[in-house]
Amino acid sequence: MKISTKGRYGLTIMIELGKQYGAGPVPLRKIAAEHNLSEAYLEQLVAPLRNSGLVKSVRGAHGGYMLTRMPREISAGDVIRVLEGPIQPVEGIEDEAQPQRELWVRIRDAVKNVLDTTTIEDLAHHQNGESDNYMFYI
Repeated sequence: MKISTKGRYGLTIMIELGKQYGAGPVPLRKIAAEHNLSEAYLEQLVAPLRNSGLVKSVRGAHGGYMLTRMPREISAGDVIRVLEGPIQPVEGIEDEAQPQRELWVRIRDAVKNVLDTTTIEDLAHHQNGESDNYMFYI
């Protein structure tokens, strides 16, 4: 399974919103500038995140985007599924012969476990240097 820029930059958006949780809306232009990313591309990515209920938009001079739930209640898996689709290393696992199917299922389950047990709060704290020893295992 390969995570595209959609998933990577979508997580970037969510991590930045997680860092600012409770401080009001964050404009995408601020996130784009801090990470040297295209604001137009981030706008495309935030739409499915909004449609899925992970973020909400606030209009006006001090508008931007906010998480709809606490950062500890949103997993990296939630974000990746919205932007990338189902988590599976290969297509057609059910059509594979038994030894291969078991391998693909184990890989899929390991990746799901890491993504589903890693929260936006975990990533926001790690990004701030608060958790220098945080390790991700598959």
